[in-house]
Amino acid sequence: MTALRFVRNLRDRVASSTKVFLRDVGHGLLEVSHNSLAFLGLLVVGAVVFAVGHADLRQQVERHALDWLKSRHEARHLQDGNVLATVVEPDAVVRATAADPRELPRQQATIAMWISRRYKVAPEPISRLVQEAWTIGQRAGLDPTLILAIMAVESSFNPFAQSPVGAQGLMQVMTRVHDEKYQPFGGMHAAFDPVTNLRVGVQVLKECIARAGGSLEAGLRYYVGAANYADDGGYANKVLAEQTHLKLVASGKAVPITAPLPPTTAPTPVQAVDRRAPDGEPAVPTSTAPAQDGARPAQRVAFAG
Repeated sequence: MTALRFVRNLRDRVASSTKVFLRDVGHGLLEVSHNSLAFLGLLVVGAVVFAVGHADLRQQVERHALDWLKSRHEARHLQDGNVLATVVEPDAVVRATAADPRELPRQQATIAMWISRRYKVAPEPISRLVQEAWTIGQRAGLDPTLILAIMAVESSFNPFAQSPVGAQGLMQVMTRVHDEKYQPFGGMHAAFDPVTNLRVGVQVLKECIARAGGSLEAGLRYYVGAANYADDGGYANKVLAEQTHLKLVASGKAVPITAPLPPTTAPTPVQAVDRRAPDGEPAVPTSTAPAQDGARPAQRVAFAG
């Protein structure tokens, strides 16, 4: 009996000790966890307070977070084979040079559709250019059909066209010569923005006409860089012929989209005569005449139309 009682007492003491031990361990873990959470909370609060007081740091953290989310988003779509989802740009339409021809006045819409068929270009970008030709033409005091005719002859409405002498864009402006005119539009690369090239080209044309004393034909010769040549190779006639087509279209006349234009050739240089040739012998041409008053042509330095 004594031995049995001893075993029971021992078992009770072990159980009691075990309970005390587990209770103490539990309390200790709870205390540690509580203190750790409190410490973590203090760290978070401190970080928030610090970030609020440092806007640049907050923006940097936000940027990193957005970049991380974006990379995860792109990686997920790439796995699905959807490349476009990784380059989504909702504002891209702002860069598009386009307008709905149905929203243009009837005269402008008619011209836009005729040009679209004649030069095999989409009507939406042409509609935007026709719209701009009317707007800038009114401000510059130039007939919009003249502006459109120059674009037709110069580039066939290709905004990325470039001539052998460096004339660029819709109006084939010599970008290097008129680089300062592009500065208000962000620099020389704006030459390939169709609307900007049109605007700069109109300013150049206006200056050329003024330089020619107000004569449109002579101004066109300056524009193409043939003012110091014996002729312009038929450039002015070609532009004016296309303008006539556009005026007829604007007036409601039916003009075939295959209506021909006069051909152009290389302009004929004005040649100086060598007066030192012996009597009785033909005079010998020696050189092309220099630019008037030593000035460089206002637009192109060689015919490229």
